[in-house]
Amino acid sequence: MENVVSRELLDQVIAISVEAGEAILEVYNASGELEVDTKSDDSPVTAADLAAHKILAPALAKLLDGVPVLSEEGEMPSYDVRSQWDRYWIIDPLDGTKEFIRRNGEFTVNVALIEKGEPVLGVVHVPVLDITYAGAKSLGAMKRDASGETAISVRAMQPRLEAKLPIEVVASRSHGAGAVDALLERIEGALGETGLKNMGSSLKLCLVAEGAADLYPRLALTCEWDTAAAQAVVEAAGGMVVDDKFDLLRYNQKDELLNPFFYVIGDSSFDWKTLLLG
Repeated sequence: MENVVSRELLDQVIAISVEAGEAILEVYNASGELEVDTKSDDSPVTAADLAAHKILAPALAKLLDGVPVLSEEGEMPSYDVRSQWDRYWIIDPLDGTKEFIRRNGEFTVNVALIEKGEPVLGVVHVPVLDITYAGAKSLGAMKRDASGETAISVRAMQPRLEAKLPIEVVASRSHGAGAVDALLERIEGALGETGLKNMGSSLKLCLVAEGAADLYPRLALTCEWDTAAAQAVVEAAGGMVVDDKFDLLRYNQKDELLNPFFYVIGDSSFDWKTLLLG
């Protein structure tokens, strides 16, 4: 398979993601009450989800000839079809629809390129903050905001432990709180004080990627489009995303598009496996 990942491609995906974010903000900032529909799986969908999808899907399809686009808001091909894909785009046009509805700003545009199950390029754009996290295999990870572009990387555990600084954990505001509390107790018993920050959408993975948090345990269900883009950023920043058996999280390997429980780890040289699975 030829290498298509380049800085030019990453910049093109960033531009498309920002455009989708602008369409989301038009709905978000409009006066009046948000109209919310419910999909067949009982998850909410808004005009903003659909507006972003209508920008992302055709624009990405034009970037790489013959590379399909799998979107949360598009048609779901059968696994017989998807299993033939060596390379494809996977997108969540608006990740964190519940946060969008609550108007707390914690929602993102997620775009990833998958090759043989591995996320090799990812962009996570935060429309309300106009911040973009991006990364790609062999290119590293970065963050763009009002001050420009800076390289980002995960942080090491040992200096924090030596300085007796809290181990920072991020978690979902809506899912799996009981299991996370039990895990925090185990971490505190082994390593000392922890700090917990609750947040919506794929922003949690990005905090690990930029070295603002050490661990994100996801002990509740997600879909593949929720995680692929941010996983690419985390891995480009030097971290890893592993499933509940501590294998690297991979995509398009089965009929359903649900992820197993997983852990987002900053310092992959630290023995998280013994602590988390022991």
